[in-house]
Amino acid sequence: MSILKQYFGSTDGGQAIDCYTLTNDNRLEARIMTYGGILVSLRMPDRQGALSDVVLGFDSLAPYLREHPYFGALIGRYANRIARGRFLLNDMEYQLACNNGPNHLHGGVAGFDKKIWQADAETTTTGPQLTLSCKSPDGEEGYPANVEVEVGYTLTQSNELRLDYSARTDAPTIINLTSHAYFNLAGHNSVLGHRLRLIADHYLPVDETLIPTGEQAAVAGTPMDFRQMLPIGHYLKAHVKSEQLQHARGGYDHNWVLIKDHNACTLAAEVLEPSSGRRMQVYTTQPGIQFYSGNFLDGAVTGKRGQAYQKHAGLCLETQHFPDSPNHPDFPSTVLMPSEIYRHTTIYQFGIADD
Repeated sequence: MSILKQYFGSTDGGQAIDCYTLTNDNRLEARIMTYGGILVSLRMPDRQGALSDVVLGFDSLAPYLREHPYFGALIGRYANRIARGRFLLNDMEYQLACNNGPNHLHGGVAGFDKKIWQADAETTTTGPQLTLSCKSPDGEEGYPANVEVEVGYTLTQSNELRLDYSARTDAPTIINLTSHAYFNLAGHNSVLGHRLRLIADHYLPVDETLIPTGEQAAVAGTPMDFRQMLPIGHYLKAHVKSEQLQHARGGYDHNWVLIKDHNACTLAAEVLEPSSGRRMQVYTTQPGIQFYSGNFLDGAVTGKRGQAYQKHAGLCLETQHFPDSPNHPDFPSTVLMPSEIYRHTTIYQFGIADD
């Protein structure tokens, strides 16, 4: 196992961006850069031993500095959407940037995905580890309080990419962190043939702007039912009529309510790509998982090796608290107090499925 630090490029302001390559003894390799804490690539073998990069993104720094759909980035202060960018905290209303139609999305105009993170790399008994840290000052993007955040990436000898998140605040605030990696276990083309299982009996229906209505609806009898492994395109290719699928532009961009044992790190999702045999299992301490099937990709973005990323070119499984939680008192709270430490863990475990 090893860690390799390389210069990746410079921002328009001349700030150097580094990229760290973490490799374990099983040929699994993750590359993470200090800009946005972005997972630039993840190379893993298929059932024949052939290596492929299974995350979407770019070959160089420059496209990451322009607008893109959060490829591989760490997301904060608040992952997902907040209705009209407004929330109440201790009877005070806060107004955030509305950067997704009428709503606030993924931390705003300049969220954590655009920060240059401080990096500290070391080889541990578990595997190579990269710890990233950043500070978010009071008032940034409209959020209250000074917040310090730390995210540890560890590539274990058990073929896990483990993310450990922590945050502290000096005043009451809200926080909801996640990773926005786009996976394609075949390495390219559509993910509709990937098979998916979600450990959830309920999901959150959304309105036409993808804000939860507040209901926690049963998945049974709906196109949201992935309790048994199904191709992601199962309901889409059958042209099942669904207002929920229409709201997400012909696909999925919804939060599932995970079946949880309190704060334990438990299985949330499983993905299998039949042609390569590659499998990914997602474990998390979070109460929800946002499954996004790449519906808003439209071929306008040219990614790695000159590929134009078309609709459904990648999938996201974003472990998190629920969207718009500050405006739904019955959702799990995302309030962080000065006396508390925000912590959560998500593990992506990679392997080959049994034939």
